[in-house]
Amino acid sequence: MTIDVLFPFYGDVALMKAAVRSVLGQYDRDLRLVVVDDGYPDDSIPGWFESLGDDRVEYHRNEHNLGANGNYRKALTYVKNDLVVVMGADDIMLPNYTEWLRQAAAAHPKADIFQPGVVVIDENGAAGNGLTDSIKAVLRPRGHGVRVLSGERIATSLLRGDWLYFPSLGWRAEAILSNSFREGYDVVQDLMLVMDIIMKGGSLLLDDALAFCYRRHSGSDSSVRAVAGSRFAEERRAFLVLADETQKLGWNHAARVARLHLSSRLHAASLAPKALLTGNREGIRNLSSHVIH
Repeated sequence: MTIDVLFPFYGDVALMKAAVRSVLGQYDRDLRLVVVDDGYPDDSIPGWFESLGDDRVEYHRNEHNLGANGNYRKALTYVKNDLVVVMGADDIMLPNYTEWLRQAAAAHPKADIFQPGVVVIDENGAAGNGLTDSIKAVLRPRGHGVRVLSGERIATSLLRGDWLYFPSLGWRAEAILSNSFREGYDVVQDLMLVMDIIMKGGSLLLDDALAFCYRRHSGSDSSVRAVAGSRFAEERRAFLVLADETQKLGWNHAARVARLHLSSRLHAASLAPKALLTGNREGIRNLSSHVIH
């Protein structure tokens, strides 16, 4: 069973090439790499993909920039197989990733989303967990080995703090295609998608087996949005929507956690000193507003 690796791209070309090589270097070679270039301004990119000479690679380039959400939604239109990955264009698949995903999916046919063990790397490829990843580790459900989670328990856990690493997730095609990414979200579109699947009775497999390197660096879109505080308005809106939706399911605990969104508020508070030091008045205003609302 071929695995579809979707690869929405707009960003650092060198990191993109490293990510592509990590996909093509998998032990389990039965995969299809579908690149959806959102019009990145570098005319050498199409030729580089052609030079790979690998018939597992499809390259598509958008005529107009669609933005993150739009490009992710377009990437989903290319799905052909039962297992899907939406790969980050600057992350690294360890060589065992597709092998791990295939085995996990076969062993747990009712699981819809698959989270492997992840190591965090910086822009230079060096390992190192910062505050965000230390908090993710604390928030992650306790246990060892493979755990399959569903219902209000996993919903509450994710609303308390999103400990997933979205680019590392594997998906059942049926689950991701029947939900897709909600329009109007560019920062928390991943959490919204996971929650949509969970709220419809889906389940998530969590495994400790290391299979992916997630790249976190200061130049990322999420980092820039965080210091400016602009991402938090979207987060607050999303949490309030999810609070209403979980309440309708009778998941009262999950709804309370969503309305409180404590970890999101604390994240904003932790960024306030940096905004102050850099004189970012808009950031200070946005961050302060999120902390108190």
